[in-house]
Amino acid sequence: MLETMTREADPEKKPALLQLIVDYLIDKPLSALTFRGLATALDISTFTLVYHFGNRSELIHEIIGAIADRQRGFELPIDPSDVTLESYFDALQAIFEVTLVPQNRAMQRLEFEAQMFEAVQPGRGAMRAVHEELQTRGRDTLIALGIDEKDAAFESRLLIDTFYGIQVGLVVNDNEERAREGFDRALQQHRDRVLVLRAL
Repeated sequence: MLETMTREADPEKKPALLQLIVDYLIDKPLSALTFRGLATALDISTFTLVYHFGNRSELIHEIIGAIADRQRGFELPIDPSDVTLESYFDALQAIFEVTLVPQNRAMQRLEFEAQMFEAVQPGRGAMRAVHEELQTRGRDTLIALGIDEKDAAFESRLLIDTFYGIQVGLVVNDNEERAREGFDRALQQHRDRVLVLRAL
């Protein structure tokens, strides 16, 4: 009697391989990804990809998860436990500057594609989860700054969605000056509303 044994993916090699894949996709469409094309580009065997990721659907799920983890890093400069009005706005400005770094700008296209891809994949919510986490972090920060919870939640959603929109515009138009102008105006309007809401 023959028994088929399934080996588990090496937990140490898989993250490094996943990062290589994300880097490779930085200027390529996620929708066109195939095991054969990826294996050829990375000079590895298709067996290696199957061994670590199983099938194309699971590979794309892992890629979207890796992209989502990268987005989580943008919330770290803002800590509701010790935030001040100036540190909050300084952090927002710093986050925007990071998105303008050439490699990050290229990654944004892949992030948006991952978000749209996930939108039609029921039960797969890594990018949605990050979006909610960013809004929650923003809400909690604004509450810490003295804003009512309902207003804080609304302002956080508005800020995050505006920021995403400016990033989309940057990717589509490749116009940094226009993106800066839009962000500066949005940030000033956000500051004005925050000041009013704190005074209520």
